[in-house]
This record gives sequence, C-alpha cells and structure tokens, in this order.
Amino acid sequence: MEVRTLLDEQELASIQSRSNLKASALVALNYALTACIFAMMALWTNPVTIISGIIMLGSRQLGFGVLVHECGHGTLFKSRRLNKMLGEWLAAAPTFNNMQAYSKAHIEHHRMAGTNQDPDLVNYRDYPISTQRLRRKLLRDITGRTGWRQTRGLVKSLLTLLAQKPEKRRSLVRGLVVHAIAICFFTYLGFLWLYAVWWIADLTTNKLFSRLRQVAEHAAVPDLYDTDPRKNTRTIPANWFDQLIFCPLGVSYHMEHHIMASVPIYNLPQLHQLLKEKGYYEDVSFPKSYLDMLDEVLLSKT
Repeated sequence: MEVRTLLDEQELASIQSRSNLKASALVALNYALTACIFAMMALWTNPVTIISGIIMLGSRQLGFGVLVHECGHGTLFKSRRLNKMLGEWLAAAPTFNNMQAYSKAHIEHHRMAGTNQDPDLVNYRDYPISTQRLRRKLLRDITGRTGWRQTRGLVKSLLTLLAQKPEKRRSLVRGLVVHAIAICFFTYLGFLWLYAVWWIADLTTNKLFSRLRQVAEHAAVPDLYDTDPRKNTRTIPANWFDQLIFCPLGVSYHMEHHIMASVPIYNLPQLHQLLKEKGYYEDVSFPKSYLDMLDEVLLSKT
C-alpha cells in the first residue's frame, strides 16, 4: 500500500514541512545536554558522576550522529545550505564524522533495504542470536575493543592528513578545529581531563549504544528480505529513559523514516500517529521499550 494515498494534501504538507526553529532546538538540546554532563562531572567530581558522564556522553555522541543523519538527508533544516554547513560543523565535526561520505553510503541502505544488497546488512542479518553471543558483542563494545578498532582508522587518517582526498581532508580539518577549541576551553577552565572522558565515552558507551540502535532498527524483524518497511524495519515509541540513553532526538521512529525519508525527524511521531489511525499498522507490533526489543532479537531458551 502506497502511504501517500492514505494521506491528504494537508497531512502530507504538515509532516514534510521543515522548521529551522525545531531543527535548531534539536541541535541546541544535544549541545546543552552535553554541556550539563560536563558540568556535572566538573562540579561534583566522584566515581559515580564520572561513570554516569561516560554513559550519558556516549548517548550524546550518538545524538550528534543522528543530527549528521538528518542533515545528510537534507531534512533537518529548510535549506540545503544550512543542512550542509551546520551539519558538517555542528553535528559531524565533534565526532570526526564525514557527513558527505556517510550520506552516499546511507542512500544505498535506503535503496536496498529489504534485499540482500543492503550495505548495512552485516550489522543485523544474523539475528536473532543467543544471549551469550549478544553479551560477547556488548562486552567488546563497553571494554573499548570495538571502539579502538574503529578509532585506529581515524588516527591513521589524521597522521596522513595531507595524503587524504580533499573531501575527507576537509572533514578531518573541521574535526581538528572543533577539538582544538574544546581542548583550549577545558584547559582554560582547568578541567582538561574532561576532554579525555569524551574519548573514553566515544570508545565505549557510544559504540554500545550505536550497536543497540542498529539492532533495534532492523534486527530480527518480521522479514528482513521484504521491501515493505513494516516487515524489514522496527519502530519503538520509546519511553523517556530510552530516549535519554539509547535513542536520542527521536531516532527510534525508524520504520516511519524508511516509509518516508523526506519527513524530518521531529515530524516522525506525527506520521506514526497518522498511519496508526488510518489502519496502516493493523498487523504491526511495536515494542514498548528497548528492553522489550531485546526479547525479540534474542533466541528463545526453550
């Protein structure tokens, strides 16, 4: 069933409308939460706040990735120029992300979702898996082994900066500029160790949450090789805790994103409700939380 035939012109216009104000609010929210996490660790320095900071910074780093994703689609802000400029500097640079390269690969994921040519298939095709196997994967993430494998490539690229292709070199330079500013800022305040905490989170909790996000979106769905997003993708209308930790900025509405990639992330809950009211999800079940989702992606012990 073609979704556009279910929605009238007014509904389509509403869900596809882009707002610079809403987009700016999402960017500001991610930065504000990041600043609050650093402030918490600086003002009340103890093992509990530092461990909590590492957990929450990993989620905020995922939040920057979500903003890169939206700007890469060109849907966060109204204009292509704003999506490109703010996406590259405010979203991608803090995590040394190459938004242009990411967008090219991600378009293929959308084009090939539901087929064995999906370039992201390696992340979720083996599910459901045993509890022991998932535990091993998550242990590699939280201990930094996954993060270090990925970060070695970044270090190598930085050491060979001048030899990189222009597009990649520019993304690395933007990252260096943003991180140099952060180092100067933390040094000025006398809390340079907070910069190290950022990287600890990047190597550990960020990789853990990123894996759980990938699993939540496409693992152990009704039919991974059906091109209908209701079969190959999952949405979790997450509670506040899941949104704070596992799926920042509304990224859990992934089925709706695959149904209509032109809809900005801040309008996906509205699209979800509209389609639900029109019976489009009559045979679709939605986990209530990330904990419920784990029940679906793990092999039964019986």
